[in-house]
Amino acid sequence: MARIIDYEAQNIVGNNVRKYRLERNLSQQELSERLETYAIYICRGSISRIEAHRRTVTDYELKALAEVLKVSVEDMFEQQ
Repeated sequence: MARIIDYEAQNIVGNNVRKYRLERNLSQQELSERLETYAIYICRGSISRIEAHRRTVTDYELKALAEVLKVSVEDMFEQQ
């Protein structure tokens, strides 16, 4: 289901998702596949939209992203 929010940027963690994904040499597809092991189903295209701040991120998704990327949830909110 699409999440519609009236803000230009729909998340504040997109830059860090990309940063940590690249530091771990993961493609967007590989990140998507690893999230599935946590029962979080985010397709490659949605990973791209998260990184571009065009898709919201739920708390469950954020927790799984942090675990897959081996960082804390707090690290996901760090400003660059």
